[in-house]
Amino acid sequence: MRLLNPGPVTLSERVRRSMLAPDLCHRESEFFDLQDEARRRLLATYAIDPAEWCAVLITSSGTGAVESMVSTLVPTDGRVLVAENGVYGERIAQICARYRISCERMAGDWLAALDLAAISRRLEHAPADGGARFTHLAVVHHETTTGRLNDLRALGDLCRQHGAKLLVDAVSSFGAEPLEFGDDSLAAVAATANKCLHGVPGVAFAIVRRRALERAASRAYYLDLARCAAAQDRRDTPFTPAVQAHYALVEALREHAEQGGWMARHRRYAALAEQVRAGLDRLGIAALLPPEESSVVLRSYCIPANTAYATLHDGLKARGFVIYAGQGNLAQRLFRISTMGDVSAADIDRLLESCGELLR
Repeated sequence: MRLLNPGPVTLSERVRRSMLAPDLCHRESEFFDLQDEARRRLLATYAIDPAEWCAVLITSSGTGAVESMVSTLVPTDGRVLVAENGVYGERIAQICARYRISCERMAGDWLAALDLAAISRRLEHAPADGGARFTHLAVVHHETTTGRLNDLRALGDLCRQHGAKLLVDAVSSFGAEPLEFGDDSLAAVAATANKCLHGVPGVAFAIVRRRALERAASRAYYLDLARCAAAQDRRDTPFTPAVQAHYALVEALREHAEQGGWMARHRRYAALAEQVRAGLDRLGIAALLPPEESSVVLRSYCIPANTAYATLHDGLKARGFVIYAGQGNLAQRLFRISTMGDVSAADIDRLLESCGELLR
């Protein structure tokens, strides 16, 4: 079975076998060696300076890392502007509401790019409107609702202009799309092992600027990012981690580096994504967004007329492929295909052949 959903991914054999390594007690030096390697390799993925940044591991899904980042890094007197154009932007706002963090939503059309001019105006005029200035702008890098890649460079420029810090949900982009860790506006990104890094569910992480932790709030208990960072810096862990998922993450990071790092993975995904787009186009299935607005990780396609998603999904699953439905009010219009994981060009050829058979 080839998983073409946006995580978990089809594993390579070496990552799958890595989870058969010896059982470890999480309080022994062998586990802390594993933890240290994972943290070091995560920073090395984008050549990030460990003196300025730290990688903090969290036993959770990617949403746990996002929640940990937001609940910890926005200080008690902070205020967040959440720029949304999909489900996962909405989720950040919901996290803020749950923790009673001062937050304002800029909810955009799910089918449109973020309105940079409107975001700039809101960052500029918030104090003049009688509110506190925004200390942070939160955004999803790759909004998998549609496959759109939001423009972090432009958003970073706005943050620098208006004195805000950028918090990024990079759950489905870290390891395959460009991330500017040299941008002074960037405070942290949250991500997970089981997407572009090709690990397994169970361990997520945040890459955090160390000085951003200096004003950390203590709203959460289990997801207290500052507490986790301090423990991991001294080769400790506050709770029992998912040990076998850490084995898989380290092996996946080794494989990622050996295969050429994030730029090589970007090229691989881009080739596979274009193979899918061109092949579906020949079958009369249109892409939702043009390639220049899309990530290379996942793209959305319009369900053909007179075809139900369930028919397409079930037919492809019977042929060895799992695709993904649209979300919310797009569920009846779209399906999504990701090219993460151990997926080859030959697999895509078989997928396209299967799609053709179903449509005929």
